Amino acid sequence: KPQTDRCMPTDQGTLKGLQELDLQIAEKNKALAAFDPQLAEVDEPALALEQQVESLTKRLQEIQSEERRLERAADDKRSRAKQLETRLQTVRNLREEAAVHAEQDLLRRALDADEQEALSLLDQIRRVEKQLEESEAALAEAQAELEPARKALVEGRDEVRTVLDELMARRESYAASVEPGPLRVYESIKAGGRGVVVSDITGDGACGNCFSLIPLQVQNEIRSGAELIRCEGCGVILSDSAEGAAS
Repeated sequence: KPQTDRCMPTDQGTLKGLQELDLQIAEKNKALAAFDPQLAEVDEPALALEQQVESLTKRLQEIQSEERRLERAADDKRSRAKQLETRLQTVRNLREEAAVHAEQDLLRRALDADEQEALSLLDQIRRVEKQLEESEAALAEAQAELEPARKALVEGRDEVRTVLDELMARRESYAASVEPGPLRVYESIKAGGRGVVVSDITGDGACGNCFSLIPLQVQNEIRSGAELIRCEGCGVILSDSAEGAAS
């Protein structure tokens, strides 16, 4: 026999009305979720340019940092070169003088290498700055072109959210009018992920959800509304279609 709960008499229409609200809420949630891929599609061209701008900005910062490091190193070498010039004036023999000249030569070569590398980095900086400027201009243009479509999607999403909020508020108020016992059963079934919680019996006496045949006596009990009866086949709450959905 289908499952019954004689401790929880209920107006089946009230549960059907709650289910109708839940179906509307599910529909709006589905519509809301559909906006995410649409927005992602619209944003894709601009997103690629944003990533390019970010990459160029990071590259520019790295080159500028390296150029500053080289400049500091060159300044240190110039300072050391001045110290060697001063020391050269105080050498006491040819051996010390040769050592100073040798270190000066090494410093000059190292300083020349740093300056050449710094010039190369400055050239890279100019090229990256130009690429960054072009990418930023392309990004601004793409964002301007995509803005109308994006704005329409955002407005549509906001409208759906507003309706969804209203439905959720109505649902909360409506659920408060349902008897606690039947509501607990309904919520328990719904929490299991079932889309249909309440189903009418068909004209030939079957469950409207899984079409399992229902004994005549049980059909009469469903129509009397004296008990909350669940389908033995699929577990939904069975209702008489003639009752309609309570509001």
